[in-house]
Amino acid sequence: MKTSDKFLVSVVMGSDSDLGVMEESMKILKDFQVPYEVVLTSAHRSPERTADFAQKAALRGIRLIIVGAGAAAHLAGVIASQTLLPVIGVPIDATALQGLDALLATVQMPGGIPVATMAIGKAGAKNAALMAIRILALTDEALEKKLQTYIQQMARDVERKQANLNATNP
Repeated sequence: MKTSDKFLVSVVMGSDSDLGVMEESMKILKDFQVPYEVVLTSAHRSPERTADFAQKAALRGIRLIIVGAGAAAHLAGVIASQTLLPVIGVPIDATALQGLDALLATVQMPGGIPVATMAIGKAGAKNAALMAIRILALTDEALEKKLQTYIQQMARDVERKQANLNATNP
């Protein structure tokens, strides 16, 4: 997305095969009109690129980094070790272990290397974007109002679904 030359959030993936999951983050950021960039880098296949990205992200105006990774899933921790920015990890179900390996690798950071870890898969990617928006909304009143509207709409959707159930199951 290129809504401005200044991105606030980086959506990072270790592999292009992670795109199907991480698109959930991008949809939410786009809906809230939060400028973001998409970065492909690997903790294992391109470690210098990864370190360079993480070390320079804040200088480019990035405020938060959302990182999706499956399999070995060290990417979020490697990025967190190279920046002061908040890092939100999204474990991706990319192996026969259905994302459990990625969850454990993302959540088990050593003390001093914080990574906020979301659920495995698409729900985690969606929540990562919403967490980023909550953090940004602390200093952005317009974004806070959009978030309040979003939360109210979720509640209305539940009520509407209940009414539909009542109508079809008297």
